[in-house]
Amino acid sequence: MKKILVMNPGGSSTKIAVYEDKKEVYKENINHSGEELKAYSSVMAQLDFRKNLILAKLEENGHPLNSFDAAVGRGGLMRPIPGGTYRVNDQMVEDMKNAVCGEHASNLGSVLARVLGDEAGIPSFVVDPVAVDEFDAKSRITGIKDLVYSSWLHSLNHKAVARKIAEKLGGKYEDYNFIIAHLGSGISIVPHKHGKMVDGSGGRTNGPFSSDRSGGLPAYSLIELCYSGKYDKKEIVDKVSAFGGMYDYLGTKDLIEIEERIENGDEYAALIYDAFVYQVAKEICMYSATLEGKVDRIVLTGGIAHSKKVVEEVSRQVDWLAPVEVVAGEMEMEALALGVLRVLNKEEEAKEYLVEEKK
Repeated sequence: MKKILVMNPGGSSTKIAVYEDKKEVYKENINHSGEELKAYSSVMAQLDFRKNLILAKLEENGHPLNSFDAAVGRGGLMRPIPGGTYRVNDQMVEDMKNAVCGEHASNLGSVLARVLGDEAGIPSFVVDPVAVDEFDAKSRITGIKDLVYSSWLHSLNHKAVARKIAEKLGGKYEDYNFIIAHLGSGISIVPHKHGKMVDGSGGRTNGPFSSDRSGGLPAYSLIELCYSGKYDKKEIVDKVSAFGGMYDYLGTKDLIEIEERIENGDEYAALIYDAFVYQVAKEICMYSATLEGKVDRIVLTGGIAHSKKVVEEVSRQVDWLAPVEVVAGEMEMEALALGVLRVLNKEEEAKEYLVEEKK
């Protein structure tokens, strides 16, 4: 039996879990108040603070550090890499500490795993971080030479769900073609071609709008809005990334509230809801071209996939293309543990995070 420590640091909490092989035997969500975090000048300055809280919780619940076989953290904003399970090496730690691709709480994941792993004398890993980039070259072309499409997706959950459905079908992830729609506060819709995410929409770039993000927007109209004087740069960025989507139209990010409003006869809420479902379905069907029509399954995942109404409506519009599977919620902690377990059981080789030397 392999015992694995799993850590997922977020903006206001640190999720931890203990897995014994595939079984979760303990989990905890350690919340951090704004006052506590305000004392630190940067995300990385919180390292010892979060580390000590993790150690205290583990000891308190009968899981001392010396009882583990491996440690794994949520991968942060690192340089683009293919999917897989990576050993935390010096280069990765240096990149996270220097925030080479931006500062985010998830940057602490690999560093926490390395620090605690070194203390316990066990290996440390990350699995399918946000930085996973497997796009085909043609998927990056936008129409303006200065701009490229980039892979900024819910890679960890995408690949975990893909492996889960492949196992259900009796094969491996690499055996199938899937179109997976992660539906949450952020949305990413990705064609998975024989084990690689070769294209995809999401982040703040393109794709459907969500509860609070705008999704893709008409370029010319957006340019005019940006220069209209109505909003400054911060306001327009906030509107695209935090106050757009359903919130901008309906004043709420709560899908349950929106569904209740529709049931009570709110026609405008029904229109926005139908547009959301339509955009998701349209985006899914668009990626059938990427897979040349050879789609084994369409998969709906993420928090919004708990909505029976959304699942029914999206499925009705896309199930002519392929059977629809639903894996509601997210399985990030499990995905981290299973990625490490595959390496420990020698089912998969750990990859090395390598960056070419700077000239």
